[in-house]
Amino acid sequence: MILEIDGLNFRYPDAPKKAVDSFSLQVPESEIVVLAGASGCGKSTLLRAINGLIPHMYAGDYSGDVRVGGSSVKASSMRELAQRVGFLFQNPENQIFMFTVERDIAFGLENLGVPRQEMRRRVDEAIGLLGIGSLAQRAPYELSDGQKQRVALAGVLAMRPKLIILDEPTSLLDPKTALDFVDLVANLRKDVGATFLIVEHRLDLLVKVADRMVVMSSGRKVLDGSPSEVLMGDEADGFGVSIPAVSRVQKLLAKDGLAGVDRLYDAEEVAAIRQRERR
Repeated sequence: MILEIDGLNFRYPDAPKKAVDSFSLQVPESEIVVLAGASGCGKSTLLRAINGLIPHMYAGDYSGDVRVGGSSVKASSMRELAQRVGFLFQNPENQIFMFTVERDIAFGLENLGVPRQEMRRRVDEAIGLLGIGSLAQRAPYELSDGQKQRVALAGVLAMRPKLIILDEPTSLLDPKTALDFVDLVANLRKDVGATFLIVEHRLDLLVKVADRMVVMSSGRKVLDGSPSEVLMGDEADGFGVSIPAVSRVQKLLAKDGLAGVDRLYDAEEVAAIRQRERR
């Protein structure tokens, strides 16, 4: 297992209740897991516990264990965790600040003291995987939001983490760029075996690539299953999950006994069905 969370509990100082409550989860290698739930359900705190900010930088009542690649987060230094857990922020500008794209991708490796030859190899590899060779010598401020997102992800990949966390990665992207980014995630899983934990509200974008969807409420894990099982079920609505419109329609049709709607279709499948109907 790449990620193992066993009975995690965390309460911030002076908080009336736990932010994460008896949370357990196992994520195998190369899986894409979507983490969903209403604002305030504990998602951000859980991510901090996975990348080590909790307990190393945030104080509070902590119990249970989080392991990444078999090593306990509590027993690992932040330096070690930076090489195991990659984190892509909602706004890529929060992690892009060097003068050129190439230098930005190399920044984390420089801080770890990676030898120059190995650094060059990793930077070139990340640039190739993200398809941003034409951007290597450009300044980050010249790039579009979609290009900045790819550059930020290249910097994460260059560190070769075991787990990559994406925190609402499509929130600043237009629909076409967002779909391209989701396709990129699917290709990275296929090409390099990357494992992703994704927090995202635009769930319709991720239906076709996610293996699992985990829903949180009041710090607890309340649902865990395939996207079809979660979004076509009757419980997700009650936990503040943004059910895609197409899923709501399919649920209604399935309840009426219409054949062929017992699973969840993604946006591309719906478009193909509409195209066939026009012919």
